[in-house]
Amino acid sequence: MQNQTISNNRYLSLDVLRGMTVALMILVNNPGSWAHIYAPLEHAAWQGCTPTDLVFPFFLFVVGASMFFSFSKYGNKLNKLSLIKIGRRTLLIFAIGLFLNSFPQWSQDFPKLRIMGVLQRIALAYGFAAVIVLSVPRKYLPWLGGAILLVYWGLVAYAGGTDPYSLAGNPASPFDTALLGVSHLYKGFGIPFDPEGIFSTLPAIVTVIIGYLVGSVIKESQKTKVPLKLVVFGVAAVTAGLLWSLWFPICKAIWSSSYVLYTAGWASILLALLIWLIDLKGYSGWTSFFVVFGVNPLFIFAFSGLWARILGRMIHVTAADGKIVSGSTWLYNSVFVPIGGDLNGSLLFAISHVILFWLLGYVLYKKKIFIKV
Repeated sequence: MQNQTISNNRYLSLDVLRGMTVALMILVNNPGSWAHIYAPLEHAAWQGCTPTDLVFPFFLFVVGASMFFSFSKYGNKLNKLSLIKIGRRTLLIFAIGLFLNSFPQWSQDFPKLRIMGVLQRIALAYGFAAVIVLSVPRKYLPWLGGAILLVYWGLVAYAGGTDPYSLAGNPASPFDTALLGVSHLYKGFGIPFDPEGIFSTLPAIVTVIIGYLVGSVIKESQKTKVPLKLVVFGVAAVTAGLLWSLWFPICKAIWSSSYVLYTAGWASILLALLIWLIDLKGYSGWTSFFVVFGVNPLFIFAFSGLWARILGRMIHVTAADGKIVSGSTWLYNSVFVPIGGDLNGSLLFAISHVILFWLLGYVLYKKKIFIKV
């Protein structure tokens, strides 16, 4: 039977779940063509939740669960040492995200640079959640998390337009515009609206807090009882999220309160399954693929983003018809489309990136290099 922990007291199931989320983030972020993607690998157009919409909140959930273990050496209290760690990590992750948004720096229009992004949200959600969980008694955290979700619902409902849950009517866009400026927002929805903006980071903090509370259950409960506890919570959270969605629709783009509960519930259920399968039953032979991603998650994810920008923006190739195309376009059309066609070729392109960055992670793992970001 596989031991419950691996080196430096890491919980194997958490590393596996973290690795799964990183692998899936790379998969969904790197299709050969954005025009040819299988439906489960796309985000919901607005309301609703696809498998892809589970990936980001799952990662934040694991960030929270891991925090309970990593902050144990500080007594899970806010003090000078823990505050320094939180501040450094928050600033570093945010800076890496901003660097990727501006890469390659010499070709970007800085007055139009997008400020927020996935790594920036991870940084802010981690930073604020860490300060909260280390300074507020644990028994009050569920109540505080619930209060944040209710306040957020109120802000969206009463500060939005006639349809506050729509793309045009939600208050996140005007809030982020006032704070960051319209030129620094994401434009992929057809209007200036950032799905990882400042306003909707508020409920994302609760996703991390829920993960932290789950981490406390894992750490402090009798391990044979952990899966059942997590399943009970998970089913309750999914049910609560679905019920809440009748009034506050599930929507990743605005990280709705119902979305927080719904996705945290499924994350808890999946983690319960992994703990039962890996840590209790000992079926761990299959886990090494995901552990490679899980022990260097942010480095691998950030490097995959850097590579995508290099391949798509800096490498140019002359195609068979004489046109100059990006490296990614040439690779997709010349290698993967002939193998699998437009749709399967796009998927194979994405899978090849997962394998590429697994190989990078495997080298680091074998050399016992764990890059702390």
